[in-house]
Amino acid sequence: MKHRVSFQGELGAFSQVAVRQLAGEDFIPVPLPAFQEVFESVVSGKCHAAVIPIENTLHGSIHENYDHLLRYDLPIRGETFVRIVHNLMAYPGVRFTNIKRIYSHPVALNQCRQFFEANPGMERVPFYDTAGSVKMLMEQSLKDAGAIASATAAEIYGARILRKSIEDDRENYTRFFLLERPKRSAKSGMAVPDLKYKTSLVFTVRNIAGALFRSLSAFALRDLNMTKIESRPLRGKPWEYLFYLDFIGHKDDPVSRNALGHLAELADTLRVLGCYPVAR
Repeated sequence: MKHRVSFQGELGAFSQVAVRQLAGEDFIPVPLPAFQEVFESVVSGKCHAAVIPIENTLHGSIHENYDHLLRYDLPIRGETFVRIVHNLMAYPGVRFTNIKRIYSHPVALNQCRQFFEANPGMERVPFYDTAGSVKMLMEQSLKDAGAIASATAAEIYGARILRKSIEDDRENYTRFFLLERPKRSAKSGMAVPDLKYKTSLVFTVRNIAGALFRSLSAFALRDLNMTKIESRPLRGKPWEYLFYLDFIGHKDDPVSRNALGHLAELADTLRVLGCYPVAR
């Protein structure tokens, strides 16, 4: 049976590319308009899994999804990285010189500033989604407009790519998480030999001198590589923070287990968000 996998955006969004990398070809894509709906689709059982973006090398973290990770009990089961290639496309038959305005998500438009500087006659028009802008372009048969999106979107909606890879920075990647409901099987979280693992967690500490330093020492003293730390405001407690942290290691390895136990003694709260193979 094919699994239903939800993601934010329209068919052809970069998130769908990530779904293919994480779930393979044998799945049913379920596009949804908002990130919260993506999380709720899995919690309710309407979808088997979800794929969400968590950070971009240029734009930074997607803070809304960090907040949703805390709110919803959906363990992280995998990660992947998608190279973001922005392509200018238009309705078939439309020439580059015909284009007066270009639609896309505001982040995508901002990542193509050099292209717009070189083509000042083209107006930037923010849209809710990259693939959604292509869908709208084709449905309305616009002959004086273009859209910026993935090559997958052009293929799905039948648009013609006029300029490939117009993004400013070729080192533009987005990191995505695969989320599923908690599994009851004891074997579900066991490490697979020869795989490198990453563990993601969130914790809070008292607002006193040295508290964060002592918490991070739980990993440093054991030579565990922390690959990311992100702070988010703690709601209801002004100027206090949640700390999201990733480190290399399986949560059940003896060294990792000792580090988590050490952190638990120092932290006010601690929750492991997921343990998953490191993306290749």
